[in-house]
Amino acid sequence: MSNVAIDTNCMTLTRHVLAEQRKTPGATGDLTQLLNSLQSAIKAVSSAVRRAGIANLYGIAGQVNVQGEEVKKLDVLANELFINLLRSSYTTCLLVSEEDETCIEVETEKQGKYIVCFDPLDGSSNIDCLVSIGSIFAIFKKVSDDGQQPSLKDALQPGRKCVAAGYALYGSATMMVLSTGNGVNGFLLDPAIGEFVLTDPDMKLKPRGKIYSINEGYTNSWDKSIKEYVESKKAGPKPYGSRYVGSMVADVHRTLKYGGIFLYPATTDAPSGKLRLLYECIPMAFIMEQAGGSASNGSIPILDVQPEKLHQRCPVILGSKEDVQDVLDIIQRHANQK
Repeated sequence: MSNVAIDTNCMTLTRHVLAEQRKTPGATGDLTQLLNSLQSAIKAVSSAVRRAGIANLYGIAGQVNVQGEEVKKLDVLANELFINLLRSSYTTCLLVSEEDETCIEVETEKQGKYIVCFDPLDGSSNIDCLVSIGSIFAIFKKVSDDGQQPSLKDALQPGRKCVAAGYALYGSATMMVLSTGNGVNGFLLDPAIGEFVLTDPDMKLKPRGKIYSINEGYTNSWDKSIKEYVESKKAGPKPYGSRYVGSMVADVHRTLKYGGIFLYPATTDAPSGKLRLLYECIPMAFIMEQAGGSASNGSIPILDVQPEKLHQRCPVILGSKEDVQDVLDIIQRHANQK
């Protein structure tokens, strides 16, 4: 007889969300239902990512396999999974995807009160070299009057109005990191039971880390203040370590776990930065602040930025509070000298 101990009372993501929502006055269960649909989409994407090499899912969209079936490129497949599962949850009215130019309006008979902004497969250009990739999402509540059809203003809400946000990381294991506004929790997908299990409760960022993360290939395109900050991290008796994966979810997850700072600043070629505000910057900023860290665009907190376009870009400086403040102090000093 096997002596392997089985935890018969593990805290799954579903149980955790139910317990949190029961404490919320006036909760209807809709957010729980929505988060259940999101985790189903993430499980399906995780499964597809795991077999991507074998099934050649990273091939060109529109390819036809030997059975004469069209092979879905992995990011197309991930997008369809997210859209279909969120539509059928009966809790959403608008969906904003990195893959779609315009808002996706949910059919009237399936509409709920939530808007979900998501990047279904962040870092998908890294699939072929097996670098970790992920999914990112932010959830907002509809601001239009009840009975009114949702409009663009429902999607263009600042991060302060976010009701929940999170990401999934498809790394050596699949992890989902989630906040519903009461701190940050991490859940690992247990393939034996097909459930996300709470492994990292109440995740907190160190006030200061020892790692900086930025693409130094763009050094010549940075503002002087960013150059000065990065140089300062290499100087002194205890220089910071440099780590840069190039997949936002992987770099931000490492920053959350170990502390330090992640930067994707403006450059001369990309004066607004490269990362998108609604479905990359806002959800990650929400997670960082909930974990005791900071996230700024260099002048104001990212959660205070008012989105004006669906695919608006935004410079990002996020991580441990003291590390982020160091950058902001240098930026301010340079601004005062002008």
